Amino acid sequence: MKQRRHYTSHRLSRDAERLVWLAKGLADSGSRVEDGWWEDELVTLIAKMLAAGQEDALNQALDRLHETNGRAYDSLADLIEAGSESHDAADQRFLLVALPVLAWSRYRIPDRKLPATLLANLRVQLKAHVLADGVRVGLADLLFSPDQLPRGFVATGRLARRLAEEAGRDGDLAIAVDDLPETGHYIADLRYVLAVLAAPRGRPLFRWQEVDGNRETALADWQAQAGPSVQAAMPGCAIQPLLPDAYYSAWRQADQAARGFSLTATAAYLQAALDLPATALRAVAAPYYDHRLVEWRIGFTRQDDDQVLHGVVWPLLGAEDDASDIASEIEQTLKKAGLGHILMLDQRMPLEYCDDCGAPLFPNADGESVHAEMPEEAEESAAPMHLH
Repeated sequence: MKQRRHYTSHRLSRDAERLVWLAKGLADSGSRVEDGWWEDELVTLIAKMLAAGQEDALNQALDRLHETNGRAYDSLADLIEAGSESHDAADQRFLLVALPVLAWSRYRIPDRKLPATLLANLRVQLKAHVLADGVRVGLADLLFSPDQLPRGFVATGRLARRLAEEAGRDGDLAIAVDDLPETGHYIADLRYVLAVLAAPRGRPLFRWQEVDGNRETALADWQAQAGPSVQAAMPGCAIQPLLPDAYYSAWRQADQAARGFSLTATAAYLQAALDLPATALRAVAAPYYDHRLVEWRIGFTRQDDDQVLHGVVWPLLGAEDDASDIASEIEQTLKKAGLGHILMLDQRMPLEYCDDCGAPLFPNADGESVHAEMPEEAEESAAPMHLH
């Protein structure tokens, strides 16, 4: 997916070289007619490379363009994502979608197999509120953690095609869990249900593509009607279902929403764990650099104590950089959470981690980066040890 990339000077494969050439041609195109030729060539080559499992070559081409031609990079990234999350077969069009859920808990946030009754309910609610008329749905029977999502374009494309086989009959795909990575334990995190939509080519896939539909109504109805079913599968969690959408778009939107959600979850968690009102808490936020701005980190303390109790990392996403007004967004989120005091540091902090455990260090009121540590009595009552 689109992200900050790091340049590789390695010699490109023949297919990667052609991808770079085609993407530059598309970026320089002067008409929609010319665009069509470049895109057709790119789509054909990308499909061949995905089928052959050429993950490294796809990423090499993206890496090269990221450093040399931003417009071509964006065009190629869009087409590679589209190639891995969607495909046509006969007169049908298939699209991999994600149903993201933000969650926080003092206990373990589940990643689990989903029962057939829940999947049936989600399918009904999708068709009623999110999807266009006549769209069929194949659902995966797992509540995925971010660690368990397919890694890379090739793996994503393979899962999309397996789910597409179920979409034609409104079926469910059983996911083998034995080989999946272990899930990290966080207080605030994301969970995903994955599905593939099937519709005749030329027909809309989503409710908001129909004349009387829109995204705002679809989201409100989805949260109201599907939310209780999702909540039943995630006991002990506070959840916020997000709008289902195409896989990469939903992933990006969820990452964006998770940053503010994690700050709000931290404040709620500390109030519950320490039996304190939000007004008794302080947040200290600072930018962290490794040659360039990489992320903001926010340390939480009591008002009358400098010990950092917990910390949240606010990563930069997409094209965000020094010029982005991230500080204001963080400050407004903390104010809405009701914190008693908010300190926004303007000094450049080095990107430091604990030498012993590797955890990120967080800013305190003195402008120092320190380890976050909860009081022993609070740690004993809370299983997760840090926030995502």
